[in-house]
Amino acid sequence: MTTHPAGSDVESDSDVVILGGGAAGLTLALQLHMDRPGTSIIVVEKNVRAPEAAHKVGESTVDIAAHYMRDVLKIEPHINDRQLEKFGLRFFFTQSDNRDIARRVELGHAYSPQSGATYQIDRGRFENYLSDELSGRGVDVRAGHKVDRVDLAEDGGRHVVTVTAPDGQRRIIRARWVLDASGRASILKRKLGLAKPNGHDVNAVWFRIDDPIDVDEWSDSPQWHERITDGHRRLSTVHLMGEGYWVWLIPLASGSISVGIVADAGLHPFEKMNRFDKALTWLQEHEPQCAEAVEAQRDKLLDFKVMRNYSYACEQVYSGQRWCLTGEAGIFLDPFYSPGFDVISLGNGLITDLVTRDLDGQDVAELAAIHNTVFFLVTDGWLPIYEGQYPVMGNARVMSAKIIWDTGVYWAVPSLLYYHDQFPHLVERPRLVAQLARLSTITEPVQRFFRQWYEVEPRTHADGFVTYYDFDFMTRFHEGMADGLTSGELEKRLTANLDELERIAGELISAVMVEGDVAGEAAWRGLVEMWRADETLMRLVEVYRAHGAVADAWITVGPDGRAKGGGRDFSVRPFVQDDTDVLAGEW
Repeated sequence: MTTHPAGSDVESDSDVVILGGGAAGLTLALQLHMDRPGTSIIVVEKNVRAPEAAHKVGESTVDIAAHYMRDVLKIEPHINDRQLEKFGLRFFFTQSDNRDIARRVELGHAYSPQSGATYQIDRGRFENYLSDELSGRGVDVRAGHKVDRVDLAEDGGRHVVTVTAPDGQRRIIRARWVLDASGRASILKRKLGLAKPNGHDVNAVWFRIDDPIDVDEWSDSPQWHERITDGHRRLSTVHLMGEGYWVWLIPLASGSISVGIVADAGLHPFEKMNRFDKALTWLQEHEPQCAEAVEAQRDKLLDFKVMRNYSYACEQVYSGQRWCLTGEAGIFLDPFYSPGFDVISLGNGLITDLVTRDLDGQDVAELAAIHNTVFFLVTDGWLPIYEGQYPVMGNARVMSAKIIWDTGVYWAVPSLLYYHDQFPHLVERPRLVAQLARLSTITEPVQRFFRQWYEVEPRTHADGFVTYYDFDFMTRFHEGMADGLTSGELEKRLTANLDELERIAGELISAVMVEGDVAGEAAWRGLVEMWRADETLMRLVEVYRAHGAVADAWITVGPDGRAKGGGRDFSVRPFVQDDTDVLAGEW
């Protein structure tokens, strides 16, 4: 039997109490309310109303999160009218001293994609909207309430949460479900000893400037500006890439801009960037054009935040004992590719399925374990994208191939499944589970291949422009994820996508191996021999050889060294000081 602190008032009884009123908790509350309007929900948030441009990580969204907001939560009017539609993810790779952005290899959209929009989220504005929307729907959102204690019932009774209200009084909330959305406070994870390291040692610092920074103003080259036929680079999530680091530039609807430095701890010590003045000095050394833009507006600095060793895992996120973790209260992988809100979207859907089934009288103990497995099957599969890969960011050629690969995989498998609302129902779709598990047998050796290829690939390239839609398979994956397929059609599509990913991987590996044979250097020869002895890589090469190249020649190394993709030539060519048009074998 649970005892309660003397002098506390039993104030409330609820189906659900959500610990944390940030983006994860508020979107979860809205989804629960929409799926089961009769559910009583209390959201407990320690802070008062957020400022319009709250200083929180998680401002950039990609496809899964955008679909969650637009089509699951039905808040499209807000995100269209009060947030910024983004122009995709855009990457600029290191070239010489990084003082001329037009000389840097660029990867991004040349025109706005036809698939669903993605967004830059001003977190304070977003959370205030959600809080008001929930209150208007009758959800009890309690700002300024600090969680003091959580007592989890072990006998099927109600859990008890003790909080301190803004007036200093302690209150008690009894609830059937406790859902932890407390972010890095990780209330339940700490209480239950569920914290788990993941081996990805990376740090981040970021700040906001109360004025926009427009990368299009960094060059007056007509040819560079003509690359973009429809859209504005400044509306992208801009990534300035270098060996062991990347810098983000995220415009916000409030008119401010978020600037962040994310770096491998072994290559860029945290102590060299953990204060604004140090971060600016670091930018002056590694990203001078960005530093100049920041320096010009340093009097408009709004804030500065650091996060050391930010990536972490968790032993368990869902329990049949009627508690769950969502968002950063559970895991955090990496901000690269903007997956944070995707993890929230995936997790909130699984939690909503558990809670609504339980409140409707079903026994969800077994389902909680299954959903836990599904969640980690997806998120554990994303970790190798980041772990040990930060050095590769300094190589335009290898990293461009990796970004195309990673994005193609994302559209072809998890986005396809999420757009078709499959994750809460995988317990009923064992063949889809088998195919999802198959994905790791493809992606893990390819991620290892990128790290190894980087070790021998020349570091300096310039002047290239790669777009996602240079490759027909990327267009198919991106537009196809929202095709509205039947169950049978979806199984066939997922199988076909995985088959194609095997061919794409095999073609890349085969092309690079041929280049290594031609190169003749000892390092290249040794690496090619190692690849030929790697059964997981050679299986992919054999698939490619058996079935042929993908339709649009993903990797073609022609006699001129130019890559051919999507029916047009482009090249990421080595930079030489006299600008002689010397081309190396490319993709």
